Amino acid sequence: MIREGSAALPTAMTMTRPIALILMMLLLGPMGSLESRAQTPATSSPEDLRLAQALLCESIESFKPVNRSVVFPVSQGTVMCFTDFDVVPRETEIYHVWIKREVLVYRKRLVLKPPRWASVSSIKLREADKGPWRVEIRDADGRLYATLRFSITE
Repeated sequence: MIREGSAALPTAMTMTRPIALILMMLLLGPMGSLESRAQTPATSSPEDLRLAQALLCESIESFKPVNRSVVFPVSQGTVMCFTDFDVVPRETEIYHVWIKREVLVYRKRLVLKPPRWASVSSIKLREADKGPWRVEIRDADGRLYATLRFSITE
């Protein structure tokens, strides 16, 4: 079953954006690093696509994730996957692949544009969605950038 999701969101390069990112990284520490969440971290050279942040949250406000979590009650109504690529050398397709108990539920194609781009996809929650889930962040060649695991509960 295919589900409808959100489109990619551009991020503006401003003087406050880099400062805010540095502060967020300092505050989140290891919990905020991609390495703590990626099943198989992608290696990259300077000209390659680079995933700076991948997380699940309740909503997006002003291009920022709100209420990051790994457990979502079905009453929440929505789960969002937020990805931020801080190096985008050329227009690139990526996919947010939503999987419930090893069954593909939803695959959202997103187009990233240079020099930096954030993307969002989401699912609407139903009673039948309870259980373990994961979202895989992949490029068009199937290269895995991150795996985000979460659960839907009562």
